[in-house]
Amino acid sequence: MTGCAISPKEKIATAEEIFAMSIPERIDNGAIYQPSRGIALYEDIKARHVGDIITILLSEQTNATKSASTTTSKDNAVDVTNPTVLGLPAVINSSLLSNRPMSLASTLQSSKSFTGEGDSSQSNNLTGSVTAMVTEVLPNGYLRIEGEKSISINQGDEYIRIKGIVRPVDIASNNSVSSTQVANAVISYSGSGVIASSNDMGWLGKFFNSIWWPF
Repeated sequence: MTGCAISPKEKIATAEEIFAMSIPERIDNGAIYQPSRGIALYEDIKARHVGDIITILLSEQTNATKSASTTTSKDNAVDVTNPTVLGLPAVINSSLLSNRPMSLASTLQSSKSFTGEGDSSQSNNLTGSVTAMVTEVLPNGYLRIEGEKSISINQGDEYIRIKGIVRPVDIASNNSVSSTQVANAVISYSGSGVIASSNDMGWLGKFFNSIWWPF
């Protein structure tokens, strides 16, 4: 059942939900300008309020390599010769042993060895762009963003999702920011459909490759 489990799709806030949070309380004080709605007369138009959009330039590349090797060996040997008493070997005769003479000589030998080796290598590359919306303005001015892009191609769907926190100072003049400058970034690229299903291992194969398989 664990191998058959499917991770639930992470929910991204909709535009309606974001705009519902972004509407500030209007104060009828007769003024032209309202609080929380500044007008930038001499600045580039950048995302700064809840509901504003911002383009995230995906430029993710990771390379990881890990190698481990372990070798252990242990040998034990014990050899006790039979002592002699007055020039004669010591023996034990007992009725419990059918009067068979028994020597005090003993020999014990054991050997144990272990060899293990493992290599792991992983490389990922994700480029492109996705436009997100500001869902929250933090007390220090940083922007919490969420975005999703869905592409339907032939018999499959591709999803790109991103969440994180952006500093306003990192936003370029064209209202874009690199994904490498998104703090606490959560980036996922997944798909569904015929192509994605063909690359997915069956439930029985997942069981044989899980920790529950004892061999």
